[in-house]
Amino acid sequence: MRGLVPSVYAPTLLEFTGLSALMPVVPLLALQLGFDVTQAAALTVIFGISSLVGPIPAGRVISAVGARAALVTTGAGLVVANLLAFAVISSGLDGEPSAMHRGMLIGLLIVMAVNSQVWALGRQAYLGTALPAGMRARGMTLFGGTIRIGQVIGPLLGALVMAIGEDSWVFLLFAVVATAATVMVAVNLPAGEARGGRRYRERGRRAPRSPVRRRLDGMVLARMVRVVLGIAPVMMARVNRPVIVPLLGASLGLDSVWISVVFGVSAVIEILMVLPAGTLMDRYGRAAVAVPCAGLMGIGYVLLAVLAGLLGERGTVSSVLVLLLPSLLIALGNGLGSGIVMTLGIDVSPVHGRTGYLAWWNTLLGGGRLLAPLMVTGITVIAPVAVAGTATGALCLAGALWLARTLPRLTPSGGTRSR
Repeated sequence: MRGLVPSVYAPTLLEFTGLSALMPVVPLLALQLGFDVTQAAALTVIFGISSLVGPIPAGRVISAVGARAALVTTGAGLVVANLLAFAVISSGLDGEPSAMHRGMLIGLLIVMAVNSQVWALGRQAYLGTALPAGMRARGMTLFGGTIRIGQVIGPLLGALVMAIGEDSWVFLLFAVVATAATVMVAVNLPAGEARGGRRYRERGRRAPRSPVRRRLDGMVLARMVRVVLGIAPVMMARVNRPVIVPLLGASLGLDSVWISVVFGVSAVIEILMVLPAGTLMDRYGRAAVAVPCAGLMGIGYVLLAVLAGLLGERGTVSSVLVLLLPSLLIALGNGLGSGIVMTLGIDVSPVHGRTGYLAWWNTLLGGGRLLAPLMVTGITVIAPVAVAGTATGALCLAGALWLARTLPRLTPSGGTRSR
């Protein structure tokens, strides 16, 4: 696992530091650029569409050019997009925003979505091969832990940057850390991994799919669908958090600095759960983590919506507490589920051709990522954002019940470990 630090864990930390600094601010920047609340919430549909249609093309790109070239190219594109966003959007925040400024923000989000698909699939497939089965959950949880650390550093660093400068400075912050992450991948990703896609593609040409393979594909897909039905609400909750929490914070009268601080403090709780989560999964099975993860996030979202609706804006201290306390409960569940989605994807994917199967897995999850912002957008057209929070929480609670029934039968858990 130490050997994976420079090629996987450290670049992931840097990437999510920049991403977590920017994402909580995106809805607020959108409002400043002239989007209304519904339109600001709809911006995350870009990530949902990319999650639905992107994994399979991303897998083909990685197979065609190699993981290293794919990751470096998309990373460089992310750096350029953030620099352009800073140059263009700054003028819109300082003066009269126009369609050009709003289009630049949308363009940046598209580049971020493409980058996230290539980087996520490349790292997940590599870790699935590099980690032995007995350490899979701990290795994937550590991967999730680096994401959580980035989610602590990012909002706090973003709040500092915005406090001493302008909101648009977060684009420069993202550009700097994305540059460092891309360089680390270019230097440290193993050469064999960079050529592995070509070797797999050549083997696939020589071995056409047989009836046995088609039957295996059908069994794998059915198993994936059953697991996704329960874990998709967790993904939806994660997608909706950078939208619902900032918009509720704005409705409570909080500015971008306080909202970023809430995100940073919440991420500390998630980091504290990383090691226990991995140990629990490897020792007691996936359900021991996935079920409480979904349940706690569901309760947290419902509580956040109820408190925001009942208390409203009653001063800075009261508003911060209304936003922070339920966010901590959401963070507790989210931290307990560090790495759970990626671990489940590897659990239900055969060893041979794993990159392709993981592309299927990520595509199915993309349906949840796409539905999440659409749900928020649709609800905010006719109701307050708090209602969207309640709906997200209810889905998580239903997902917890489904996972409690399904996971012990399909993933390593208790008596099924030997299988």
